[in-house]
Amino acid sequence: MNSVRLIKLKEVMHLTALSRSNIYKKMSENSFPNSISLGERSVAWVEEEVIQWIEDRISSRTSFTCTDVAADDIGYGCISL
Repeated sequence: MNSVRLIKLKEVMHLTALSRSNIYKKMSENSFPNSISLGERSVAWVEEEVIQWIEDRISSRTSFTCTDVAADDIGYGCISL
């Protein structure tokens, strides 16, 4: 059986770099995993769903290529020529 890890809001905020209000806004827009009620005043998220959401954001971002610019000496990006 796979173990499911539940994470609280503070950890979700840390993993995603989103604020509390943005997390709930995205949930209301169906663009973020829904929380699970743990009780009257407690919710958590399935860690794997949050990680998948992050991975989806990474894979859907626009690729940046260094055309018409040169890679910087350290290799951390591109610089204008």
